[in-house]
Amino acid sequence: MDAAIRVLHVASEMAPLVKLGGLGDVVGSLPKALREAGVDARVLLPCYAGLREHLAAKGFPLVPVKEGEIHVALNWRVYDGQVWETASDGVPVYLLDQPELFGDPQVYPRESTLGATLPFAFLSLGALELARIWKPDIFHIHDWPGGLLPAALAWHRHYRSLQQEYDTVLTIHNMAHQWILAPGALEAWGFGRDAFTMDRMEFFGSLNVLKGAIVASDAVTTVSPRYSWEIQTSQGGFGLHGVLEDHRGKLSGILNGLDYALWNPESDAMIPAPFSPRDMTGKGRCRQLLLERFGVEDDGRPILVFVGRLVEQKGVDILLASLEPFARMGARTLVLGSGHAVFENALREAASRMGGTVGVHLGYDEELAHLLYAGGDILLMPSLFEPCGLSQLIALRYGTIPVVRAVGGLADTVIDADGSDDGNGFVFSDYVPHEFSHAVWRALERRRDGAGWAQIQRRGMAQDYSWYRSAAAYAEVYRRLRGMGRE
Repeated sequence: MDAAIRVLHVASEMAPLVKLGGLGDVVGSLPKALREAGVDARVLLPCYAGLREHLAAKGFPLVPVKEGEIHVALNWRVYDGQVWETASDGVPVYLLDQPELFGDPQVYPRESTLGATLPFAFLSLGALELARIWKPDIFHIHDWPGGLLPAALAWHRHYRSLQQEYDTVLTIHNMAHQWILAPGALEAWGFGRDAFTMDRMEFFGSLNVLKGAIVASDAVTTVSPRYSWEIQTSQGGFGLHGVLEDHRGKLSGILNGLDYALWNPESDAMIPAPFSPRDMTGKGRCRQLLLERFGVEDDGRPILVFVGRLVEQKGVDILLASLEPFARMGARTLVLGSGHAVFENALREAASRMGGTVGVHLGYDEELAHLLYAGGDILLMPSLFEPCGLSQLIALRYGTIPVVRAVGGLADTVIDADGSDDGNGFVFSDYVPHEFSHAVWRALERRRDGAGWAQIQRRGMAQDYSWYRSAAAYAEVYRRLRGMGRE
């Protein structure tokens, strides 16, 4: 029975407590869905500087755990920590507090050095010490910040004695982010020399913690089926494709879900009017308010929207190159995001130069994001790579047709409407501006057929990408590790 499975998710983010990106959304939603499926899922997070005060201000219950002192030996000394407990949407959350290590409110280190990444070594080994307070059957690690945990169970001088007591699952959210250091860190962390070999944690003369986590974990998942294949290639593996290919027997892709309690146009409190596949009237009101927010009048032009980080991964370079072609097609492009200064400056300049055909809001605004998904006609996702992507799932739910590049989770969720009667969007393959702009042109041409466009919208809005399906797949991974088999 799933009720017998106890799972501790070890992560650096969890919405709404701490969120910088999609990983926070996943950790904020998956444990909740797992608990509803009968799994006792809990979360361990670092207690970043100011987090306790932030949670108290937001009304989260926060109590120190009785006998919740944690002691971890690192860098030839013992670091003492305190565990606090809170809850989010019914999910128990442990906060690992160590003011010396988590004294910086910034979540991720500015550089990959032994000192800068030491807080995540403390998080990984601290999770194993937490087991005296609440002992899981399975540690579920999310990306590199907890990656030292499965490696410690395999090769640490002390913690390897606990290996038979736990199973481990590693979920890779983004292969581009690894934990690479000088090899001397291993001895300082208490690892034996046998950990630093080519088939373990050695990586071109350096130490790669994510590599060690892949090798040592009992199961490895990625956030979409397509991405699980892509990371086994030289283009997508960021140097670890051979390791992943060697361990493909324990690798699987499970598509991320969407929290429909948060993203639902029929009940979304952040949009001015609700709408549904049966009655799309409210989408027109959302369009009006969206254009007002960007200070332009509604002249009937199609609205293209982009919501996301302004980084190379998201295809911002080919988006910039396509803004003028989009304008010539008679469309208006609205952008919400923040990221690299070169992209922010280029978008700011384009908005100034192109008048009302390009609107840009730099930064992040949750309410405006909801309004863009609700009021837009077409979502733009020309990603260089995309492990899963949530924006296209949100857009589908809100009747905003996605135009995406055929990579990762985008290829798993968007079917080209020109190529299939089941199509819910428009897809291109080559990472070049003219391929992207041609896919947008095809979408705009289809939009001229109002009835046909409405059919594509209804098809996308009816699809089920809820977390419940994804949680069931993770629960099956847990059952398999625990030797329970299917019910």
